[in-house]
Amino acid sequence: MSQATLSKNIVLVHGAFADGSSWSKVIPLLLAKGYKVTAVSNPLTSFQDDVAATKRAIAAQDGPVTLVGHSYGGVIITEAGNDPKVTSLVYVAAFAPDAGQSIVDISKPFPPPPGPQKAAPIGDGFLLLSPQGVEEDFAQDLSNEEKALMVAGQPQTSGAIFVAQPTQVAWHTKPSWYVVATNDRMIAPEHEASMAKQLNATTISLPSSHVVMLSHPKEVAQLIEDAATGKR
Repeated sequence: MSQATLSKNIVLVHGAFADGSSWSKVIPLLLAKGYKVTAVSNPLTSFQDDVAATKRAIAAQDGPVTLVGHSYGGVIITEAGNDPKVTSLVYVAAFAPDAGQSIVDISKPFPPPPGPQKAAPIGDGFLLLSPQGVEEDFAQDLSNEEKALMVAGQPQTSGAIFVAQPTQVAWHTKPSWYVVATNDRMIAPEHEASMAKQLNATTISLPSSHVVMLSHPKEVAQLIEDAATGKR
């Protein structure tokens, strides 16, 4: 274990159609282990705005950072993770494009999952995932109460984020960890496994929906801790 990989600061980055409450079950587990935890509130207005919000959260930390991204949050940490404070990256059922690649680009070789087809435009280039999409494809293994909260609190997501392309790719130089959600209906599970392999990431697979950090918080928190301590 390299001393350089140790970090007490965890920065969590949510994805599309979601907010910081995505991490509500993981945060207490990490706090109980003595970590300082920050959940970024991405505006989801543009890739640039989301990267900027994440960079501000990193700047506010007092030392090395383990940077964690869920879903589209993986694109954000791929860019923002180039910050020298960031010592490790954790992709939680997340996209991990290379430079000049978008979510649309890297998804083409894989079977289209059903969830994204249930996102509908609401004006000004923004999208919402339908209640059916949340309940059946985004969070199908959560309780009815949890699903209802996600539907009610879903933020508006700019459609432009799905064609945004990182320019610098942190996973080329930073060690990575990856959670594959094998029942994911928003990203093809075989796509997640392919990205984890491309990253040479320390990988776990969990029988979960897309929101694996809510359905399997203990396992996700443990992998984040492994990244923070450099355990491969």
